[in-house]
Amino acid sequence: MNKNIVKTLALGTLLTFGFSNAQNKPKVVLDNFFNNEKRENKETKVLESWHYTWNDTTNGGFSMLGELFQKEGAEISTLTTAPSKNDLRNANIYIIVDPDIDKEAYGGKANLMDAKTIKNLEKWVKNGGVLVLLSNDNGNSEFEHFNKLAEKFGIYFNDDSINRLKGREFEKGAVYVKPGNEVFSELKLYMKEVSTISVKVPAKPFLYAENQVIGAIAKVGKGTVFALGDPWCYNEYIDGKKLTEDFSNYEGTEEWVKWLLKQVSKK
Repeated sequence: MNKNIVKTLALGTLLTFGFSNAQNKPKVVLDNFFNNEKRENKETKVLESWHYTWNDTTNGGFSMLGELFQKEGAEISTLTTAPSKNDLRNANIYIIVDPDIDKEAYGGKANLMDAKTIKNLEKWVKNGGVLVLLSNDNGNSEFEHFNKLAEKFGIYFNDDSINRLKGREFEKGAVYVKPGNEVFSELKLYMKEVSTISVKVPAKPFLYAENQVIGAIAKVGKGTVFALGDPWCYNEYIDGKKLTEDFSNYEGTEEWVKWLLKQVSKK
């Protein structure tokens, strides 16, 4: 059995977070190495991964995002090591979100992006992989090493922070999608404290806030790279409980998931 397979009880179903033989299902792999935060479960006292993970059903989790991928017929899994060539053969979409700085990482030492991983991912994308890079803002994400990967595709996350707000000043976090957007329909999305992005060929900007680029897409070889300066689709902002009704983050996440899966089908 692959040492990186993780089993968890989530959403009422036993999900195997590894690679199955269901070749017809797109395989969506979520990094849990560069984003490696852990905490003690209050009930079981067991140390567990949390914050932007499939099994995290709290505000900061990706459990609802995982459900949306599964709803569209994808198989979700988690990779707890840096991706090897073999790991990537079993992935159609690979997501890295909010790479750690030391203060966030388990053990107080972040796993940083390295040259071997960059080489593996660059080749995988050229061969048809769909790479998703979701950063965070200044002080909440690692930039220097993460950008060494992003720059291979014409993308650079600026170590800054826009759409800043306090409390329930939701309107300050508004992102208005313009007509003709490649990914989203004309929605009002919520993204707070976002890093801006600098773009050069082959990447192209596709999303803006405060008249600055916060999202970019690059077509490289047979593959696609999607970059956004915020891990915007975690449970807190797509469950419909916190945001006012004029925001459409759940609908936006649905559209995004479908768009990513279409990039796989175009391989």
